[in-house]
This record gives sequence, C-alpha cells and structure tokens, in this order.
Amino acid sequence: MELLDRRTMLRLSAGGAVAPVLAGRRRAAGVVPAAFSVPMTVPAELRPVRSTRDADHYRLVAAPAWAEILPGVRTPVLAYNGTFPGPTIRARAGRRAVVEYVNRLGEPTTVHLHGGEVWPEDDGGPMDLVAPGTARRYRYPDRQRAATLWYHDHAHHLESEHVYRGLAGTYVLHDRHEAALGLPSGRYDVPIVLKDARFGADGGLVYLPGDFGGRTTILVNGRPQPYFRVAARKYRLRLLNAANMRFFNARLSTGDAFQQIATDRGLLPAPLTTTELPLSPGERADIVVDFSRYEPGTRIVLRNGFSTHPATDAILRFDVCGRVRDGSRVPERLAALPALRPATVTREFRLSMDERTGMGFINGRAFDAARIDFTVARGAAETWRIVNDNQVIEHNFHVHLAGFRVLERNGGPPLPTERGLKDTVMLPPGGSVRIRVSFDPRYRGDYVYHCHVIDHSSMGMMGRFRVAGHR
Repeated sequence: MELLDRRTMLRLSAGGAVAPVLAGRRRAAGVVPAAFSVPMTVPAELRPVRSTRDADHYRLVAAPAWAEILPGVRTPVLAYNGTFPGPTIRARAGRRAVVEYVNRLGEPTTVHLHGGEVWPEDDGGPMDLVAPGTARRYRYPDRQRAATLWYHDHAHHLESEHVYRGLAGTYVLHDRHEAALGLPSGRYDVPIVLKDARFGADGGLVYLPGDFGGRTTILVNGRPQPYFRVAARKYRLRLLNAANMRFFNARLSTGDAFQQIATDRGLLPAPLTTTELPLSPGERADIVVDFSRYEPGTRIVLRNGFSTHPATDAILRFDVCGRVRDGSRVPERLAALPALRPATVTREFRLSMDERTGMGFINGRAFDAARIDFTVARGAAETWRIVNDNQVIEHNFHVHLAGFRVLERNGGPPLPTERGLKDTVMLPPGGSVRIRVSFDPRYRGDYVYHCHVIDHSSMGMMGRFRVAGHR
C-alpha cells in the first residue's frame, strides 16, 4: 500500500523557511532525549461538572500552562484544563454534551469538534471567535454513531500555532451497539495522539509557519517517542494524527499484522487485517493489536513508514509485560455502513499552493470569510472530486458537518484502510479522490471545507459553503 515515498517535503515550508529550519536543528541539539527513554502517559479524562436527564455538562478552559514534555524541562504550552494534549471527553450517543469553553488566553480562539454533526453556531468555525476573557457554550447533539472524534482550535490565522502549542484533545463517542461487541475497553481502550515538534535549546516549542522539516521530534500523548508497557492481551488503540503537517504510516517493527476496526466516523463493516495504516493530519483510525502472541519481555516498535528524517522513524515502543485474562474479542461483523445514496450534484475542488509565497488556494481562490462558494440542498448527497494540483506538496481535505465515503483514488479503488465513513482524506502530490458526501437533513447553515494540513488552511486553503432548503 505504498501511497507516498520518503521525500523530504521541505518544500512544504514555502517561502524560504528551509534556512531557519536547519538553524533550528543546530540550536536544538542535545535537548531531545533518546527514543524510548520516557513512559507514555494516557490523557486524563474530563468528567462532567454536572449531568441532567439527557445531557452531560463539561468545562474546558484554555490558558497558558507549563508541561513536562522533555524530561526535567518545563515547556510553556497552550493547554485545555492545564494538560498537553487536552483531556479526553468520553460522550454517549443519545445524550447531549454541553461544553462551557473559557478563553483565558491573550488571543481569540474557537473550538471545533472535528467530525461532529452540529449546528453552525456550535461548529467552532474559523471566524466565530471567543474573545479573550470571555466564555461560551458549545452544544453537541451526539446523535451520530460511535467514533473517535477530536476537538481543536480553529481561529483563522491562529489555528496553526494554537494547535501546534497544544490546543487539541480527543472526543470519544460511545454507543450501545459498539459496547455490545465485546471490543477491548476500559484501560485497554487507549487514545494515541500523534504530533511532531521542534524544540529550542531552552526546551521551548519553536513555531514557524510551514516548518515541516524542522519538526523532527515525534510526540505521543505529549511525550517524545515514549515506551508503553502493555499486558499480553488485546488493546484498542485510537490513533489520531493531530500533527499540523506530518503524515504517518503506522507499522509494527515485527512486520506483524493488526486489525483496523474503525475510520474517522466509526466502525468498519468488518475488521481489516493490515500491516500498515496511513494517516494524514486530522485523520483517525482505531486498531486492535493482540499482544498475547508475544512473550513477556518482547519489545515492539510502532514505526512511521512515511518518515522523512532518521529522528522521525520511531513513534512508540510497546513493552510486553505479563499475561492477564482477556475477555475481549474482535467479531467478524462490526457495523453496517449507511446505504450509499445517489448523488444529485457533482463538484470539483482543486487544491494548490504557491510555493514562492506560501499562499494556499482552492479552485484558484484563497479563503474569504465573506464569500459563500456554493450551496448544498439540506439532506442531499453529492459527489465531489478533489485534486491536488501540486507536484511536490502533500495536501488533504476535510469537510465540516458531513461525513463521506471514498469512491475512488486516482481512478482506481480507495485504499483498504479508507473504506469506512470518513471526514478527512489524504491527497499525495498530483493525486485525486472522488467522494460521496451525505448531509443530514436536520442541519442547515454555513460551514467550511479546507485542507487539514493545518498550516495550509491558515495560509488560505479553505472555503465556505451553505446548507439550505431541501433536496
């Protein structure tokens, strides 16, 4: 499943960022610890501050904080509730989640529930800002199927740095159907938040727009290339690519297969046995790894098949410990996908970046908050063709509100790992995909679509659309 090669992708840092990147590597020398020298931590879970008959209420505070990312070093970050990454919210389908968001930063922010089906006023759009020192409530209906979603800052021109410095967290939506399958759960259901970073000599995070080549430290749940002690049993790992620009292709160092059970928007119809899992920024996938096949004391490295630098090859090491009782299973059937509804409209979106200026475009136009690019009939299904017009730079594509199915890639079938419900899809240089986008008739209003290589959306690779009327 070779989708991308090991190109350096330094040209992602458009407009002369290469020299600062190389200088940054020299400044950071000796700061980053050796791989597998720190334990992986599991993000804290955010508990409701109160619950009513049909809703759980949460409080999320964005503020400057200190985090020990590198051992013994206090790094200034931007954090939700003081943690890097933000706490995991575990919600239940059929129960509303009401999140009171408090902005204690010195800049405006907004919170987008990536993958959530919500009304426009709760979508956290790029111009729907929460001013410093103020608060607002986001209301999430949670009427969709179980899935690994995530929340992150989306304030236009600020989102890239805000997410890079820590304003992101996992939002796990559970439902009764999934609970009845017997999949690994509890402490064996683990969020794995993947990022990359560049550190200065003082241990601080160095941010430069488009600085793909300089972010050579891989972080897992906020720790640099950690080790994770696992029991010799099955684990459900919820992989989230929360990096600004880096693509991952997860592989076990043993070459052994694992089972993918879900894509962005929920369970696959059946488990997919695979040896690799590509994820572009914003994409999620749930996998089950059975560590009972290894003897205690075995060490297995999760590697990145898309590594562009020796330091970015290793992601995480699993250290297999003792055997424990395992009552979980991965059934042959997981969840039926919704019927693929016929499309009434076909559209095309061409993504491009000016490699001299760093400006990003969709169909030749940069983002304009006052412009509506097209209107979708409420409840419609449409076929969209998305093309990456750049020949060196990777892009991807994310649409708010609606989920989609990948119909074809480069004129052929989609990758096996992307044959479920999606909301984000990768686009290698010169590549194209066709997707069937389905809109829930309960929602109408204005939303955005954009490249989720988030430095690119910040550079203008984004647009607005309106859902209105009826099919």
